[in-house]
Amino acid sequence: MESLTRDTETSTPPKVLHGLPETVIFCKRCVMSNQRPSTSPELRKRDSRIETAAFGEDGICHACRFAELKATIDWQAREEQLLRLLDRYRRSDGGYDVVVPGSGGKDSAYVSHVLRERYGMNPLTVTWAPHIYTDIGWRNFQAWMHVGGLNNLLFTPNPRIHGVMTRLAFLNLLNPFQPFIIGQKNLAPQIALKYGVKLIMYGENQAEYHNKLSETQSPLMSPDHYTGQPGQKYYFGGVHQDELGAYGIHRPDLEPYLPISLAEAESGGLELHYMSYYHRWVPQENYYYAVEHCGFEPNPERSEGTYSKYASLDDRIDGFHYYTMFIKFGQGRAMNDAAHEIRDGHITREEAVALVHKYDGEFPKKYFGDFLEYTGLTEDEFWQAIDRNRSPHLWAKRDGEWVLLHQVS
Repeated sequence: MESLTRDTETSTPPKVLHGLPETVIFCKRCVMSNQRPSTSPELRKRDSRIETAAFGEDGICHACRFAELKATIDWQAREEQLLRLLDRYRRSDGGYDVVVPGSGGKDSAYVSHVLRERYGMNPLTVTWAPHIYTDIGWRNFQAWMHVGGLNNLLFTPNPRIHGVMTRLAFLNLLNPFQPFIIGQKNLAPQIALKYGVKLIMYGENQAEYHNKLSETQSPLMSPDHYTGQPGQKYYFGGVHQDELGAYGIHRPDLEPYLPISLAEAESGGLELHYMSYYHRWVPQENYYYAVEHCGFEPNPERSEGTYSKYASLDDRIDGFHYYTMFIKFGQGRAMNDAAHEIRDGHITREEAVALVHKYDGEFPKKYFGDFLEYTGLTEDEFWQAIDRNRSPHLWAKRDGEWVLLHQVS
């Protein structure tokens, strides 16, 4: 889960920004580096250090080891576990028996439709609205309901509040998606409590994307990811919640973004599970399923910054999420796509390296004007924030141009 607590700051300019490891290592099997932050619960601690992608001593990342492990799993036995789980929560009174968070993209369409059609559950899908819908994103969201035949609650946060928080997150953290990620993660438990639903089914465990291999041993999301303590104070966009009044944001405005308490989760009997524990998770196969059963459409052109056309399509801010990752961590959208497709056996490492060199870090110019208007930023403010977040161990300026010092080969 995206951190709600702020990293401590140092008084002298560091050689390495963002708490990253100084030595850059690329996985010998895929193309991911050790600069990718983990989304483990430890990120929520008030600490200048962060966990990054886990690597073994052999230079192979834990996500690649997990891909090996998936080939040895008895998926039929896992499905039997899923059936027992669903039988525990299946309702006979017509009420919702599982909440499925998602946008109507390929993965949430797959999870919700399979739960209903294959397993006879009655899912309630819940959506935290994108900053600004793309045309293809809105069509896919509508198809999710109309073709997939599902019920949905679409929550749209106050655009003025969300715009200010997105601006702060960009300027202070170079992470314009932080408010979205926080809201998206906390919405489903809030809705489940309101509707008396005890089971929430997410898509994939983040071990698919370089969290520790040990996190694959349980189907459950740790409560550390989605609960807080009564009275706990948080940072949003790098600003303490008690100081947000200076930006016109007050405590009632934060209600949608705040996690439920552990006591609320326990009294509500909530369990948050990952479908990827029970079904072998292959994004490309989820895409084919969503096209066939839920009316999902790919982008008519490849997404900026990568070579694919079927992932993260719904938000005009998506491209800036990946571009700021590229600036902060030296790895962008193409690297993330290619690493997963190597593990799924769809491309070779040599093909992936070529794709990363060709597309990673491509600037998302198509919606640049929309991004500036939404956040209230000028172009100068945008580029100043970009350049001050280039870590010296990753970037150098040569002949007036920024050069990435470490590239996968």
